[in-house]
Amino acid sequence: MIIRKRLYHLLVLIFLVIMAGSVGYYIIFNGEAEFLDCVYMTVISLTTVGYSETIKVTGNDTAQIFTMLLIIFGMGTILYGVSSLTALFLEGELSGLLRKKRMAKHINKLSDHYIVCGGGRTGSGVIAELCKNNQEAVLIEEDRERIERCKEICELLYIRGDATEDENLVAAGIERAAGIVITLPSDKDTLYVTMTARMLNNNLRIISRMTNQHLEPKLIKAGADGVVCPNAIGALRMASEMIRPTAVDFLDRMLRSSQGNLRIHELTVSENSKLNRKEIRECDLNQRYGLLVLGSKSADREIEFNPPPEQVLTAGMTLIVMGSVGEIARAKNAFQ
Repeated sequence: MIIRKRLYHLLVLIFLVIMAGSVGYYIIFNGEAEFLDCVYMTVISLTTVGYSETIKVTGNDTAQIFTMLLIIFGMGTILYGVSSLTALFLEGELSGLLRKKRMAKHINKLSDHYIVCGGGRTGSGVIAELCKNNQEAVLIEEDRERIERCKEICELLYIRGDATEDENLVAAGIERAAGIVITLPSDKDTLYVTMTARMLNNNLRIISRMTNQHLEPKLIKAGADGVVCPNAIGALRMASEMIRPTAVDFLDRMLRSSQGNLRIHELTVSENSKLNRKEIRECDLNQRYGLLVLGSKSADREIEFNPPPEQVLTAGMTLIVMGSVGEIARAKNAFQ
């Protein structure tokens, strides 16, 4: 918005100088000269082009003095405008504005994407994981340095602004998004964004970060589908490192390895899926996709770990599987 205002001010300033010169000539010649000729005379004087005069200035002392003053002061204004425009290009501000418009058009075309509010340590980690899983993500962050750090992770779409402002959530495409991850440092802001996100999209999956565990019931009431407390997870991690270090090492290697892309994911059976009403063993997930089935969950049941091969898949049932990102994406097509 600041860049746009600067451009408007420069254009208005140049326009005023030209109009002032044109009106000045028109008054000096008592309206005998055509106004268009006055404009033409002003432009060729300011640009020092030096074409033939359309208005007879020579011999008219007032007109000559006015022309000299117009060239001296008007040229200064024109040079200031040109130098300011050049600075906008050289500083990359104008190109940044154009890039922002292109990014806004790209975001407007997205659907079923994910929004991440906050680009700090937690937010950047969320973005990295989404990118590894080939998921479209849009970051909302005020701090330019955090945005730049997140852009180093992957090619990133972002909105530079405050996530607590509704217009930024709408600009990120919240009405069409599949989910939003709120990783703001303030629990109050997290609570507000959670409530706003639920109001803007009732079908949105909302995951909220909190530092005060006592706020979990409020976040759930505000519309959060899941609440994550880094302190509680950190405590669980430390205990796990103590009593099951090998299992923790396995999970770390699976999630943090830059070479591997092994992930635990979920596949939901749709009504039109060719796997609907088939047994798990008939799907042959291990042979076709290299997927290991870890659990299953029906809409009206708890998660069943290590489900039997003869379990029948039904519409709405979700399988928890482990395998490579590419094979999981390929298997999703069969489940849909």
